[in-house]
Amino acid sequence: MQLEDYFDFQRPDDIRIKGHRIGIESVLYEYIHRKQTPEEIALRFDTLTLEEIYATILYYLHNKEQVDKYIADWLEYGRRAREEQARHPTPAILRLRQLKAERLAAEHQTEYKTE
Repeated sequence: MQLEDYFDFQRPDDIRIKGHRIGIESVLYEYIHRKQTPEEIALRFDTLTLEEIYATILYYLHNKEQVDKYIADWLEYGRRAREEQARHPTPAILRLRQLKAERLAAEHQTEYKTE
């Protein structure tokens, strides 16, 4: 079995672990940025085998420059998406914010009455 056989290369910006919807970026973020061991990663992604996790890490080590760029692009995409969501929240988010404000106001009012 070749190392690449562990992955589905759907697009240049979307590499999944074969048989899963989990992208390599999810595993590698835990490994690189959170300093998780393969065993700890396996607890977080319990549908992955240790073999698949080790294959993902090995793929990273063999293609470090390319995968570092892949992950940096993924992180940047996520940052931009969060900014866009903050600028244009969905109606559900607006409603949750309203409910939270109402709850905090009610709690504050209750505290004020007991003083």
